[in-house]
Amino acid sequence: MKTAIWLYLFMFVAIFDLHAQYPILSPFALSLGATPSFIGLILGVYSITHLPGNLLAGYGVDRYGSKPFIVISLILAGIILLFQSQVTDPWQLLIIRSMSGFVLAFLSPACLALLAKLARDRIHQGKLMSGNGLVHTLASVVSPAVGAYLVVKLGFATSFTILGWCLIGIGVLAVFGVKEFRIPKSDSASMFSSIGTDKATNPETSMSANKVNKSTNAESSMTPHPTSTIPWLFFGIPLAISCSQGILFFELPLMKSTQNSIVTSGILFSLVSFGALITLSMLFLNRIPAYLRTVFGTLALALIFFGMAVQWSVPLHVSLVLIGMAKGIIFPAIATLLANITSAGRYGRVFSLLSISFSVGAFFGPVLAGQLRTGISPYYIAFLALMIGLSIVPYNKYRTMVVN
Repeated sequence: MKTAIWLYLFMFVAIFDLHAQYPILSPFALSLGATPSFIGLILGVYSITHLPGNLLAGYGVDRYGSKPFIVISLILAGIILLFQSQVTDPWQLLIIRSMSGFVLAFLSPACLALLAKLARDRIHQGKLMSGNGLVHTLASVVSPAVGAYLVVKLGFATSFTILGWCLIGIGVLAVFGVKEFRIPKSDSASMFSSIGTDKATNPETSMSANKVNKSTNAESSMTPHPTSTIPWLFFGIPLAISCSQGILFFELPLMKSTQNSIVTSGILFSLVSFGALITLSMLFLNRIPAYLRTVFGTLALALIFFGMAVQWSVPLHVSLVLIGMAKGIIFPAIATLLANITSAGRYGRVFSLLSISFSVGAFFGPVLAGQLRTGISPYYIAFLALMIGLSIVPYNKYRTMVVN
């Protein structure tokens, strides 16, 4: 538990730093002379350069553990932010953002894999993933407004410098605070599959499984085997979700009501995180199967974007809170679902695939919005992406997960 607390602390600071940039990157690019379509490319390239990093992280985390990737990713991201404070034209910003996207690609798979390995059982695993979502949301609630406030008071260069040194500092602290938890290869494939069975050959493992079984007998009896194959089409949902979020993060700073006020833009981003905090605080939602939370949360998100596309009567501030509430349901559910059906020895690879799907969607989202926003509402593109993601999921393959 001590390792989880330290990990949450480091994630809080890292996410705080990163989300503080959301409301200020587009205005910063505009100040350098970038066009809206080029801004979409700048935001998108950050995500597309995640791909090689995610691929390397998947196998690297499984082989070498999470700690080195967490430390190196944070420190290098901070150094890159220091260079970002010195850019003078849009092309330099594009290069810097592409480098930042690569080094930060290792952070999420490493943290999620370490959290999943810390779990005692599936219920505890779900709680750890929800805790990660809660920390993520707490950091992102205030960070956009703080980032915007820093720019208003100190300017772009000084703000990026402060954020960069914060990342470097938290990376150094991670050297001492994060304790690696390694699972032997012989145990990783059956970390949870032995729960509720009488086939364990190791007496100590059997006793441990029996203790867990007393509190989780009903759950474990309904849980699919952790080596179940994950269909590729399942990752269409996180891809669509990140595409919609990329569109939202691109569009908000460029709205007429926010173009002349970075602080207003920061507050709007904070409203999204505030909505996520609401649903993450509803701990009873963890009792609902992760698969159902993923599907119905995504459907609700799609309907909200459709309402925004047709300019429904719900105020923008309320719509953003609703989007955040849907995110607060979806993200912990996806992570929990993947952890439940994956053996511990493959956590790194599975969560890297999750990060890859997020990266691809986050690339296409702002790029499509930047190119098509004059002819079609970007929010309608988000709606279409989410509905396509839902429609291609192989539901017959996942009928057993409804009880998970």
